[in-house]
Amino acid sequence: MLFEWLLFLFVLAGVWRSGASIRSVLGDRWHSVRQVLRDLGIGVGFWIVSLPLLWIIGWLLRIAAHGPHLQFMLPHRGMELAWWIALSVTAGICEETIFRGYLQRQFLALTKSAPAAILISAATFGIAHAYQGFRMVILIGLFGAMFGLLAYWRGTVRPGMIAHGWQDSLNGVLASVMKH
Repeated sequence: MLFEWLLFLFVLAGVWRSGASIRSVLGDRWHSVRQVLRDLGIGVGFWIVSLPLLWIIGWLLRIAAHGPHLQFMLPHRGMELAWWIALSVTAGICEETIFRGYLQRQFLALTKSAPAAILISAATFGIAHAYQGFRMVILIGLFGAMFGLLAYWRGTVRPGMIAHGWQDSLNGVLASVMKH
């Protein structure tokens, strides 16, 4: 978590130091409760649509829901679950800011192509999760591409942050419940 928050702050400091607005990475700030609810609804809707797609792709890749290679990472109860949720929220905020808010925009500036920027950022996101195994890199990279499309379409990373944090949190909670 510490590394992710440090990288998050490093990215924002670099953006600020370059003279660009931090809003260029995060999107415009909310001005009303309606905007908050809109982003929440979009994040939930994205999650609902992406979940069956990820399940099908995971099934095609023959990825076990919580295979033995990932068991060491999953929370058991109590404090571990609380830390898991904190880590999940951190991942949602920091990874969406870093990969979609910053890197995707950098790749867009370099390639002048939104599809290329989304794919390169998604591949980078997948590779950053290589510790989970090659098949998971593919699945996570595809999830990253979906998040990239969402961020590009909305012009903000907030709905992706919501969906990402929720997805990661729910995985840990379900894994913990299923163990006991």
